[in-house]
Amino acid sequence: MNKTLLIFRHEFFTLVKRKGFIIMTVVFPLIGFTAIGIYMIVQGVGTGEQEFPTIGYVDEVGGFSEYTLQDDLTFIPFNSQDEATSALLVEEIDEYFVIPPDYLTQGIVSRYVLEKELEVPEATRSAMTKFLQSNLLEGQASPEIAERVKIPMLLANIRLDETGNIAEDQGGFESFLVPMIFAFLLIMSIGSSSGYLLQGLGEEKENRVMEVLLSSVSPRQLLTGKILGLGAAGLIQVIVWLVSLITLTQLASDVVGGLMAGLKIPENMLLLGIVYFILGYLLFAVIEAGMGAIGANAKESQQMVVALMLPAVLPFYIFIIFLRDNPDHVVGTVLTLIPVTAPMSVFVRLGMSEIPLWELLLSIGLMIAGIVGGIFLAAKAFRVFLLMYGKTPGPREIIRYLREG
Repeated sequence: MNKTLLIFRHEFFTLVKRKGFIIMTVVFPLIGFTAIGIYMIVQGVGTGEQEFPTIGYVDEVGGFSEYTLQDDLTFIPFNSQDEATSALLVEEIDEYFVIPPDYLTQGIVSRYVLEKELEVPEATRSAMTKFLQSNLLEGQASPEIAERVKIPMLLANIRLDETGNIAEDQGGFESFLVPMIFAFLLIMSIGSSSGYLLQGLGEEKENRVMEVLLSSVSPRQLLTGKILGLGAAGLIQVIVWLVSLITLTQLASDVVGGLMAGLKIPENMLLLGIVYFILGYLLFAVIEAGMGAIGANAKESQQMVVALMLPAVLPFYIFIIFLRDNPDHVVGTVLTLIPVTAPMSVFVRLGMSEIPLWELLLSIGLMIAGIVGGIFLAAKAFRVFLLMYGKTPGPREIIRYLREG
């Protein structure tokens, strides 16, 4: 049997049998399904009779006596703040607010509660706003105009495609969330798969197993077999996550609703996910293989890889902080084209805007070119450094040895 295939099979089955690999493969789908299950249980428990808070108020302006039922919340008037406070302390009401004499000029309303809160509940804020608006507009406008003033606009934002028809992908938070989640899963899978390669090389070099291996196979066969074997295992991991993500988005859309109701995975993301995993993994693998050959041991090699993984996740922070309102900025284009930053950049941009076809093709082409160049340098590093022991060479020594090799 071909020696490369033997190494491929060994690396593949060794990795898929690792507890860490199995746990990492199933933990993310498990977290998602567990979260949805807990949500369904909580919703089921909470479907009983719901109690709405009773809200007191003190009208120091006058004229706020109507519309005391808003969105299932009842407003009870009190003559003074002391009277309202006493009712609150004996739990006749859940909270109260004061409309001061200068409300019409200042607009300040003070709300009093007993319990700590992170923020005012949206239902309470909305009901108070409608109560104040309704009383302010009483006698000033027709009922229709008064109702429209309270909710002046229900905005329907519609995106058209290049032909003028309604686009299938309407954007929004739900369209941004799925590519973002997948981007992080993709980077984690690429990093873990290539990390296993680096770890294995370091251990084999420390244990002198590498000397035995290289007496039977060529550096090229060893490198190719390890990269393909670990890459195949990583691809299985990505496919499991993809299938789970499709199922989870459907469940979240059907069960949770709200913002989750529009969750779906675009077809182009499925294809690009596979393409960028394969290219991203091969790129990182050949680079880390070269680092593994150069490093004196596994620990030193891992430290070298930190500098490689940081650029891989950097696009997320750049897009979120600096390019959120302009994802097609030239900086975003550059990050899409740089092979190391391309996988994260492409999926972050997919959640914010559309990427021109020429950018995707050029990005893929540059990644392929980077992989070819990386394989050449990694094979050279294997020949020159793999059997070198002792101190890890410095940058100048590495360049000199590669030139001489």
